[in-house]
Amino acid sequence: MSTPTKKIALTEDWTVVVLGFAIILFALAGFLLPTPSFGWKNTTDLFEKVLAIGNLQKILIQLLAVMIVAVAGALLMRKPVKPFVTGLPVVYLLTILALIIAGNGTVKSLNLEAVIFSLLIGLLIGNTMQLPEWLKNALSTEVFVKIGLVILGTSVLFSDILEAGSLGMIQALLVVVSVWYFAFWVSRKMGIDEEMGVMLSSAVSICGVSAAIATSGAIKGDSKKLSYVISLVLITAIPMMLFMPYVAKLLGLSQEVTGAWLGGTIDTTGAVIASGTMVGEAAVKVSTIVKFAQNVLLGVAAFGISVYWTYTNNPLAKDTNTKPSLGVIWERFPKFVLGFVAASLLFSFVVSPETVKGVKDNLKSIQGLWFALAFTSIGLETNFSDLFNKDSKKPLYAFLLAQTFNIFITLIIAYLLFR
Repeated sequence: MSTPTKKIALTEDWTVVVLGFAIILFALAGFLLPTPSFGWKNTTDLFEKVLAIGNLQKILIQLLAVMIVAVAGALLMRKPVKPFVTGLPVVYLLTILALIIAGNGTVKSLNLEAVIFSLLIGLLIGNTMQLPEWLKNALSTEVFVKIGLVILGTSVLFSDILEAGSLGMIQALLVVVSVWYFAFWVSRKMGIDEEMGVMLSSAVSICGVSAAIATSGAIKGDSKKLSYVISLVLITAIPMMLFMPYVAKLLGLSQEVTGAWLGGTIDTTGAVIASGTMVGEAAVKVSTIVKFAQNVLLGVAAFGISVYWTYTNNPLAKDTNTKPSLGVIWERFPKFVLGFVAASLLFSFVVSPETVKGVKDNLKSIQGLWFALAFTSIGLETNFSDLFNKDSKKPLYAFLLAQTFNIFITLIIAYLLFR
């Protein structure tokens, strides 16, 4: 009598590493997905460029590629495939709508990112109608954003780290450490549970959405809490992006100090660049370098938080004073961060600069698509009542207090280092 073979399922983190690297390796092998055009200035451009047959074909090819990746992920994790076949096309089409809105000339002049519109469209639909189960089951927010984060590693090159220089890294370290501990202290003082406090602290201090995702993976955090934190990051990034350049001008800050302030304070990379553009070329360069320096700390922070969480939230350690084993720490560590680091090392030391130049724009477009899909999903599964009910007031206040502290302490550090 034959013994049935036990099917092995990959964890979510290892699955996104496999999928992310598959996308990267296909690109390196020359199989580049066509990149649709979303830029338009008027209705004539909209119909002749964005909605042209050739461009729509590129959009459909991308949809097919996204569905293949999603179905492959479901198979690797031994999860049902049907939700992705039925629901993912709807999420994709809503995301394309966000990309088209963001591609408008007027909107582009405001430097608003597509992910903001993805979130807003999702929130509008999710809060005005009852979503069917077949659509809810297709909202794999963390899978989408983690694939994007693995691909993001291809843009974090060692040569850029050297370019960031000592001042950028010094500011990043000072800001991350001081803001993280302040945010965590405020969260504890306000009686916020430690899981939410850690995610809030990482999001405010390191690099916004990416840090929140990495931290959630390190502590095996609740997905609803993660969606709440991500929503706060994106919502607050808009007014900061628009008003901080004007405040810097009123204070008479140089472009270098302003750039360092923007890069160390605003939580999303796109918003940092957009805000720096409102100041000048030097501000864009410094703000990008400083934000990049904080992004570099993502893997280090994820490892540190996973170790901290394992030691402080391990029942065996609490009951017997036994230190957690390396195996327990490894189990806690978010494996997709390894994909991020591995992609960075691959593009920094193995792939030739010519090849990197040839594929970077295509991979950046694909990365942006996965992020936009994730934020559409976040919007669809987030209710305003959850964001602003009485139970959410303390995390909201803690986030705003931490962000205010971040604004002032980063301004001081930026002034001392870059004046």
